[in-house]
Amino acid sequence: MSAANAELKQTSKTSLYEFHKNSGAKLVNFAGYEMPIQYQDGIIQEHTHTRNSIGIFDVSHMGQLKIECSSSIFPYLEKIIPLDFSSIKNNQSKYSFLLNDKGGIEDDLIVTKVDTGIKIVLNAACKDNDAKIIKDSIGEGFTAVLRDDLSLIAIQGPKAVDAMEKIFKDISKLNFMFGNYFEYNKKKIFITRSGYTGEDGFEVSIKNEDVQELTQDIMRVSDAKLIGLGARDSLRLEAGLCLYGHDINTNTTPVEGALSWAIPKTKKEKGGFLGDKIILDQIKNKPKKIRVGIKPEGKIIAREGTRIFSNDQKEIGHVTSGGFGPSVNGPIAMGYVDYEQSKEGTKVILKVRENMVHGVVSKLPFYKKNYVKN
Repeated sequence: MSAANAELKQTSKTSLYEFHKNSGAKLVNFAGYEMPIQYQDGIIQEHTHTRNSIGIFDVSHMGQLKIECSSSIFPYLEKIIPLDFSSIKNNQSKYSFLLNDKGGIEDDLIVTKVDTGIKIVLNAACKDNDAKIIKDSIGEGFTAVLRDDLSLIAIQGPKAVDAMEKIFKDISKLNFMFGNYFEYNKKKIFITRSGYTGEDGFEVSIKNEDVQELTQDIMRVSDAKLIGLGARDSLRLEAGLCLYGHDINTNTTPVEGALSWAIPKTKKEKGGFLGDKIILDQIKNKPKKIRVGIKPEGKIIAREGTRIFSNDQKEIGHVTSGGFGPSVNGPIAMGYVDYEQSKEGTKVILKVRENMVHGVVSKLPFYKKNYVKN
């Protein structure tokens, strides 16, 4: 067996795999899954369609961890996830991270409090390790299950609410970063008003056997199109959102990642979580490096790994994500620079292969987020 065939055999497939194939998807191995990177329209058209109308993303490769518990679990979770669980409302979602003892980010995640416990959406490549860390932290007496019977689809774009309202009555009443149970095929499914594109939208957790039918129903009542990982990446980059393993990792703290806004005020004051001394010191005294947006001049794209220099030729950082932003009609990037070089408007030089490309530190996001206002 060839190495390529061996790799293909080891990859997993989501429940929409055949649907993707039949819809003309170009499939790639992503985080151990065969996933659509684009369809026949191509990445730029898929990106634009999501910004102007509605796109459907298969994100079933991500982990869905359900913890059946009472409030007695909160102190254990707050050691590794810096949230104030007691202040989170029922069915409310929060963006947060799983931390290590150096204050590094093991994963970034979406945590939702429900009446029977906690739901956590984990990144695909991290989900097994995340589940182990969480289970080890909470100890015995609690049930934590990584659900493999559920799919996850994201319906994103300005027309998403109109399409979803035709299928789920009163779903338009959901506030941003809140969820609820709805019925589909006489089964309860959980839907949150959230996403990772910078647009209004929803994420639907649904049984594997029902996900294709729902996807087709949404496409039937709207001009929704299937969207691949390529456009998902350009959409989140324009929105200034991190991609785990690239823009943040186990050696990056939330402060360095410009994510300290996600740590509640009570935690910033009192700590009480892994790596708190390092993180609180960085909040007080500023980190040595920090994630920023960068706009290169011209049309040359600065990809991940591109070295960043100051105007006086001193190396000050590197690019972690870079590409073409269709909605801003030009190259954009995110990366880390020395804190003293992070002010908006600071001029930088990017070494792209043999080219020295001028650029400027930019405010994030590059494209104004269009989330629904609560």
